[in-house]
Amino acid sequence: MLKFALKRLAFTPLSLLFVSLVSFCVLRVTGNPIDTYLDVNRTDEQVAALTARLHLDQPLPVQFLIYLKDLLRGDFGDSLQFGGPALYVVLERTGASIELLIASLLLAVSVGILTGVLCSIFKDRFVDLIVSTLAVASQSMPSFWLGILLIQFFAVKAQILPTSGRGGISHLVLPAVTLAAYLLPNIVLITRTSMLETLREQFTVTALAKGLSRKRMIFLHALPNALNPIISFVGLQIGRLMGGAIITETIFAWPGIGRLMVGSIFQRDVPVVIAGIVIISLVIVLANLAVDLLLSVNDPRVRLD
Repeated sequence: MLKFALKRLAFTPLSLLFVSLVSFCVLRVTGNPIDTYLDVNRTDEQVAALTARLHLDQPLPVQFLIYLKDLLRGDFGDSLQFGGPALYVVLERTGASIELLIASLLLAVSVGILTGVLCSIFKDRFVDLIVSTLAVASQSMPSFWLGILLIQFFAVKAQILPTSGRGGISHLVLPAVTLAAYLLPNIVLITRTSMLETLREQFTVTALAKGLSRKRMIFLHALPNALNPIISFVGLQIGRLMGGAIITETIFAWPGIGRLMVGSIFQRDVPVVIAGIVIISLVIVLANLAVDLLLSVNDPRVRLD
């Protein structure tokens, strides 16, 4: 397992290099960086100074090498809004985004697995029909619409939860539920299907024939063997979940990277946007590595070496 983890970590710089190349190309293709940084009231002296600072007088390959050298040193430039290094601005918001991501993942996975197991136990009964129908219908529900509904009901009318901001557990409930709803329906359906296939296997019949209770057979034997598709699905959805967090953080004024990047785009704060993209990419790469390691722990048959 250690060998596999080291191999995956060795490919991390390649992933970040690709992300850096894409961000550099997008920055150059979308227009002149001078127009991005300076407004219409700029002077010739300001244009000349910024051209020299950004090395825009150099060929594009040279510009990219200089750009890459700055990224390797963690130098994304100074934020136009906050007046300090862009990397520090993003890192200050990273903790809030990771907190929201972990809370929503725990909620979606725990509720989704338990609900999916319940549906497989009561297959084709009333509970299974209702939960499966709701799961399919929930897949078409936009997260921003759900977030607004939750604010309207629990914060405005019931007044039992805060509308926005970051503080105690009460501030985390609505954003975590909104973001968890992004994955929950799929986890329920995948768990149900995987459990139904596992319960047809011979080892489950043998376990029951040897006198093991149905409850112990389901949670000690069937469920661990049904987790592989769920773990793989969660690993594939980490990136989409981070994308969904941008909308969720904006709705609930959650001080994370997503909300920071939205504000930075409107303020044309390119250094912060680039730093945010790189940090989010790094989080996604490390999260997928953790998912692969968890998959190997759950199923020793997976030969990672």
